[in-house]
Formats: sequence, structure tokens, C-alpha cells
Amino acid sequence: MKRVLIFTLAFCFVSLAVCRPTFAATTRPNVLFIAIDDLRNDLGALGAAHARTPQLDAFAKTARLFSHHFVQVPTCGASRCALWRGRYPTLPAHVGNNGIRDTQAEWAGRSLPALFRQNGYRTLALGKLTHHPGGRTGKDWGEGPEELPGVWDRSWIPDGPWKTPLAIMHGYANGVARQSGQSPPWEAHDGPDESYPDAWIAAEAIKTLKELAAQPQPWFFGVGFFKPHLPFAAPKRWHDLHAAGVTELKPEAAARPSWPSGWHGSGEFRGNYGHAGRDPQTDPDYARLLRRAYAASVSYMDAQVGRVLTALRETGLEDNTIVVVWSDHGFLLGEHAIWGKHALYEHALRSPLLIRHPGLAQPGKTSTAIVETVDLFPTLAELCRLPLPSELDGHSLWPQLRDPLVPSRKPAHGFWTGGQRTLRTDRWRLIVQPGKEGNAPRVELFDYLTDAYETRNHAAEQPETVRDLMARLDAIPLPASFTPRPNAPAAP
Repeated sequence: MKRVLIFTLAFCFVSLAVCRPTFAATTRPNVLFIAIDDLRNDLGALGAAHARTPQLDAFAKTARLFSHHFVQVPTCGASRCALWRGRYPTLPAHVGNNGIRDTQAEWAGRSLPALFRQNGYRTLALGKLTHHPGGRTGKDWGEGPEELPGVWDRSWIPDGPWKTPLAIMHGYANGVARQSGQSPPWEAHDGPDESYPDAWIAAEAIKTLKELAAQPQPWFFGVGFFKPHLPFAAPKRWHDLHAAGVTELKPEAAARPSWPSGWHGSGEFRGNYGHAGRDPQTDPDYARLLRRAYAASVSYMDAQVGRVLTALRETGLEDNTIVVVWSDHGFLLGEHAIWGKHALYEHALRSPLLIRHPGLAQPGKTSTAIVETVDLFPTLAELCRLPLPSELDGHSLWPQLRDPLVPSRKPAHGFWTGGQRTLRTDRWRLIVQPGKEGNAPRVELFDYLTDAYETRNHAAEQPETVRDLMARLDAIPLPASFTPRPNAPAAP
């Protein structure tokens, strides 16, 4: 009996060691969190044939790459609200760009950076980590109160030629600000990388890492890059890198859906920029130019991220630092005749996620599990052995970090305005829009096993699948004011 007890205790001890992250007992890991704006899964490491992303591809060989990561809301501020809360939207404001600013009083003290700060970490936010670059609100973006107060020891943007946070977020070369509705949606200035904002972000991040290397306090350092967010503006040499062009869309992938759908008129793209009478839906050369400009912006951003990762290694911080690379959502480049995000389709909600931690098992292996942005809060808390808040909606990704073959633990949920919501499983995507005036909800069902481009709505022919997915969708409460009319008929 005594031998059995000893064996059982030993087995439990070994299992615990295998199933939990371990670091040196005398140190706590730092966290470098790199946020990228509007980056779809267009990385070489994710199979994009036209991509020129050598820095992130090299990083992927040392990290866990999640090929099926989905954000909660397909717009910048709301996606970041879900990130820092670790929760699905629970209020209507949580699906808008001002979700952090308008609701932070209720949850800032329980946010992810607050957890680190309360446990002895120095917390820093450079660039765009919330919706407002530098974390300052106000009419002119920078003169108002903090967007997420009380959680950062420092939140800032670098000094540079762009005079306001709004100007740097939509920065053209050498300090030129966007003129809404007039400025072009792309630019290729023949100048150095420092002509555009992300090089300034990288330089400031490098400077900060050198300062952090000289102090003993553990830190959480968020670095937010702006590209490839509109305008697709980058130095000419990065455009030249893509002179061969970008893979063409198949006609069926570019077609506007004919069924009741979440299609929209690309308001950000068409309303905030001037196109000199050109339309990518009717002008194939313009569409090619824009896709090339997006790819150039991705390559430019990739180079700046690489500078930061190199500095992390050269300062000696790499061995005790967890690195996360995350994008707040994707971007449709003509898929479904949409140029933008703001929809619940695959390319709007799917974005890159890479995580590296000291001692990572099987680095370079890709996980195909369905994972969500809300999973990052519990993941980082577990990796750093911090107490986990009880109200989080995500699950730690430690199982997939330990073994990339561990399957999905839950589907991915997405939300959009007007009560639209979606559920993504390994095979299916269900999109539901509430019916108007008591009518039945409008339902879209896509089967990625047979239809990777979302060209067919399978809802009518798959009623049992719709019912099953609808039940799983309804397990997550809607934000209060989005509750459909109680007597609306069930779908489909």
C-alpha cells in the first residue's frame, strides 16, 4: 500500500510538472506583446505565396503559430477591448471602437495589464495598444483623458513629424496627415523606412528594451504597430519588392453575395479616402495596385517587427521573455466585394497569432486548433503564474503550447453591430442576423471542407447543422440591447 501511495504521489508530481509551464524559480518572465493593425493571415509562414515576411516567418520557427486564430469583433477598438477584458462583448459599446473609453470604469482594474501591474510588473504601452495611439482620447486624440487609466506605468507614442495620434495612425510620409475623403488609400514614397510611423515605433521600442534590460523589475511591454492599416502607405522599396504582384482572387471569391448577407459598402475605404474616380470592383488594375500596396505595407511592418525582436535578443532579454505577436482582425481585399473589415466573414475575423515562451515544446510547429483573442488573458496569466480572474471567457492555450496537435476546446464566437454574431468551428461558420419586425433571423452557413471561399450559403440544405450551431451560439449571451425579439421564429 505504501508503494502504491508513493507511486501515485510521484505520478501526480510528474504530471503537474508536464502540464504546467515552468521557469527559473528566481525570476518571473517578462512579456513583450506586439500588436499589429489590420493584418490578415498574409504571412509566408501561414502559406501566403506572395508574402514577403522573412522576420515574422523566422520568428514563427521559434514559436507556436496558431493558423486558426479569430478575433471577437472585426474592428480595432472593440477587438482590443475584448483582448484587455478577456471577455466577449457584454454591452453594446463593446462592439464599437470606443468600447474601451466608454466602459473602462467598470473593468480597468481587472484588465490584463492591471493584473500584471498589481503583481509587481512594470507595464508599458507604446503605439497603438488600445484604439487611440498612446492611449489618449479627446477631440484631437491626445488631449483628453487616458483611454484605459490606471493600468500602464507609461503609455505613449514616439516624438516624430506626425503632430497628433490620429495623424500618426493614418500617417503618410514625413508627417503628412490624412485628409478624410481626399487622401489616397495608398502611397509609395521614395525614402527611408523612417518616412513612415512604424520605423519610429520600432526605434522607440528598441530604446525602451535597452532601458528595461538595466533594471531588475519584470515587465509587460506592449508595442503597437500601425501597418498594414489604411492607408496602405510604405516606402517605395517595399512596393518594388512586390513588383510581380499578388495572387489574383477567383471570380467567385470576389463576387458580392446574392443571399441575405452581412455585405457592406466598404465605408471606411470609400468614405475616408479619395479614389480619383477609380473603383477596385470595376477596375482590375486598381484592385491589383491596392493588393500590392497592402502587401508592401505588410513587408514594411515585418521589417520593423524584426528590428524589435533582434533588439530583444541582443539585450539578453530573450531567454526570459514571453513574446506574443497578435493582430486585432483581418481585412478583406475584395473578397465578397468588400474592401475592409466590419463583417463576420473569415478574412475579417481571422488574424495571425504567434506565441513564444522560454522552454516552448516543439517550436516551429503550427497549431490548427480554433482559438480566440479572449484566450490570451488566461494564457499569459498561467504562463506568468498570476492569479486568474473568475469571469474570463477564454481558455488557456497552454495545452496547445505544450502539444500543437491538441484539438480545439471550443468554437470561436464573433460579434458585430445590430446583433450580428457568428460561430466558427473546425468545419463550419454560422452567421446570424436578427430578423426585423419579428421575422426569422437571416442565416448564413459556410462549409470550409468544401467551400474555402465562402461562395455558397448551405443553411437551407443543412437545417440540422444550423440548429446544432445555433444552440452553441445561444450558449453565449448577447450584449443586452442586442437581444432579438422573443417571439421571432427559430432559424432557418
